[in-house]
This record gives sequence, C-alpha cells and structure tokens, in this order.
Amino acid sequence: MNTYLELISQSYEFPQEGFSREEGFLTFHGVSLRKLIEKYGAPFKLVYLPSIVEKIVKARNLFGAAIQEHDYKGRYQYAYCTKCCHFSHVIKAALRADVHLETSSSFDVDLIFRLLESGDLTKETILVHNGYKTDDYLEKVIALNRAGFKNSVLVLDSKSELERVKALEPRLNGTLNIGIRIAMDEEPQSAYYTSRLGIRPGEILDFIREKIVGDEKLNLSMVHFFIDSGIKDSPYYWGEFQKALNLFVQMKQECPSIRALNIGGGFPIRNGLGFRYDYDYIVSQIVSKIKVACVEANVAEPDIFTEFGKYTVGESGAIIFQVLEEKVQNDREAWYMVNNSLMNTIPDAWSIFEKFILLPLNKWESEYQKVNIGGISCDHSDYYNSEDFNQQLFLPTFEDAIDDPLYIGFFHTGAYQDSISGYGGIKHCLIPAPKLIVLDRDENGNIIDSLYREEQSVDEMLSILGY
Repeated sequence: MNTYLELISQSYEFPQEGFSREEGFLTFHGVSLRKLIEKYGAPFKLVYLPSIVEKIVKARNLFGAAIQEHDYKGRYQYAYCTKCCHFSHVIKAALRADVHLETSSSFDVDLIFRLLESGDLTKETILVHNGYKTDDYLEKVIALNRAGFKNSVLVLDSKSELERVKALEPRLNGTLNIGIRIAMDEEPQSAYYTSRLGIRPGEILDFIREKIVGDEKLNLSMVHFFIDSGIKDSPYYWGEFQKALNLFVQMKQECPSIRALNIGGGFPIRNGLGFRYDYDYIVSQIVSKIKVACVEANVAEPDIFTEFGKYTVGESGAIIFQVLEEKVQNDREAWYMVNNSLMNTIPDAWSIFEKFILLPLNKWESEYQKVNIGGISCDHSDYYNSEDFNQQLFLPTFEDAIDDPLYIGFFHTGAYQDSISGYGGIKHCLIPAPKLIVLDRDENGNIIDSLYREEQSVDEMLSILGY
C-alpha cells in the first residue's frame, strides 16, 4: 500500500518549518489542529500571531547582515503594508515588533488614530501614505501633520496631488514630508506597458526643480518604487531596479533632503512544501546595488524602506475544512466536497490562480488518490485542483465522511483573503464566513487560543441585504 505519508516523505523534506505531525494529526507552528477541531469544529480560519513577529525579525536580520557585509551607511526600516490584513490583532502584533506602517486609503488613516488612542503606536512611528489621494485621504494626512506626526510621509502618486497639497499648506503644522513614487515598466507579458501608479520617470526631475525645490513647507524625503513581479532574481527585476536607482541618485543630487529609498514589498512566501528562495543572496544584492549606485554618484546612502505585507502575515494564516463526501463523476475524476466555498474563503486562488500549501490533517497512513476539491456553492469556478509544484492534487482516501471524516487545510492564507472576500459581508450564494480563531503564546510559550468571531449568522447577512 502506498500511503500519503510515503508520498510526502519521498517528495519533500518533512517535517519542515511550521509543519509536523503529532499522534497522526498535522500540527501548524506547533499548534495541535486536532484540539482546535475538537474545540471549535470546522470550518474555521486561524491566525498564528507569533509568526508575524518571526518574519519581521528575520527580515531585519537579513538586511542587518547585508548592511554590515557591504559597510552600508544607511539604516533599514521595516514598514508593514496594512492592506494585506487590517485586523487589529494582526497590526498590533506587528507593532509590538516596532514596525512602521504604510497606508493606502482614507479609512487607513482613521485606523492610525485609533491605534494612537489605544497606545499601540506613538507619534514617532513612521507612516508612509501610498495610493491615489482622494480629497478625504489628503485631508486626513494633513490632520496627522497637525496632530504632531512628524514622521508621516505623503508619497505623491501623481503630479496633480501636489497642487492640492499646496492649497492646504496654510493649515500645516511646520513642514510636510513628501515622497515621489516612480512609475515602473511592467513585465513584457503584462496587458499594459507602464504601471498606472506613480509619476512618469521622464517628468520627475523637472517636476522637482519647478514645483518642490524652494517650497519651505515641503520636505522631499523619500523616493518610492515597486516592481510588480515581486522581488525575484530575474533580468526583468534587476533591470527595473537599476533604472529606479539611476533615477534616485539624480533626484538626490537635485534635492539632498531625500533620505529614504522605499523599494516597496515583494518578498515571497512559501506556497508549496518544495519552496526555495535565497533570501540572503537577494537582500545582499539589493544593498550592494544601492551602495554602488550611491558611491558612483557621490551621494549619501539612503535609509532603505520595505513595505512587506504578504511576507509579514501570509504564513500566519490557515483555513481548515471538513470533507463532506467524495463524488465520483466519471471513471477518472474524484471530487472531495468541503463544507464551505473556496471562492469565498480563498478568493486569490479563484481570481489570480494563487497557490497555497494544501495538506490533509489526518489519515496520512491511508492510501492516496488524485482528487479535485469542490466548494459547496453552485458556481463552476468554486474548485481547487493543483499544487504549485505539481499539476495534480493528491489526498488520502477515506470511507466514512460522517463517523471518521477527513479534514484538510489550506495554509499560508494570511494575506489579502479576508480583504478581498469582504470579511463579514455578503458572500457568494449566501454561504457564511467561517469562524475566526486567533492564536498566540504567553510568556512561557503556551498556546493561547481565542474565538475572534463566530461563523457569520443568517441575521447578520440578511440585515445587510435589507431583510
């Protein structure tokens, strides 16, 4: 008999970081998933908060080592990209690791004020304001300035934003820190050539000379760019990175007040048990290239900012399902039907074909078979049928879905899924959002689990719809 355990052991290193087995049941970050199922039932989502801090510490160590290796004169600053997950328990966990924050919209600034009231951040926290600035968003950034947030940086996404900023200058408390986002070229296979985000590179130097230099109310302190492919060791990425560096040093020569280079996000997370990524090499190359460009141009080496969102929270999340039944629709295709909608709970898998780590929680000693996973909505697209490194999906066989059920989990789902699906809102086919469990550890390392929210009720959903 070929068991699922043998399949995994032959294909990957297992156990591995974050995953092991305890009494035949899968554990996640050392947490017993069996106990969570017994206590809360499935389906449920979970977030493991210590993973967030671990990722922040890892990134700081990587950049710290590269800075030392290359005798780099600037500092490294870690900003969390709030749009990846806005939940208070997530952002507060990141803030406990002394991160800075990046905002994307008007309501994001209200979140900042709430965190100030609760004592989870101070007015010394660096805030990077990205995204298109609606009038409401801009007004709230000015409110931060008037409230004494001296490290708040408004990153201009278009030249027209500056004119609206200048109209509000009489209301500023001292000076306003601003940044400029460079519009980067997209990958060749993209539907468009240049990103809609940022200002055209060919217009930036004249824009600085004519509109910013000499304005005593504005302090140009940051240059921002983001390469949409994410940070990867590819000719496209390093080519765009070098183009941005070349423009950065020219901008700094025009405006020495620039102190920060923000390279955005893009660190990948593990989306398969066979994931490989040389973080040490990539970070060393980033720091080295910035150093070389600055030395050659005879400009001071800037502080390096990153805005890691998915990297910060992605590997903290998981979604656990129970398989309701096996449906065999023809001689070759078996379907495992799970007790929620995949489109609702992991919309990235449906919308951009994102892959996650999928593992059974139990029955590892059973035989395995090729399967498809189906959600319970009536939509054709509500399925998942391949792993990132294997175009086939294998799971253990089972006989009794009622008395001896199979449980499966999608792992590293902590970024974007709740934001995209609209946590607590209307769901496709009115299938309720599952319960959410928050996991932490006390000072002795013991697991603390708490139910953040029960499964969405029919009254909650129908009230939104006006019934």
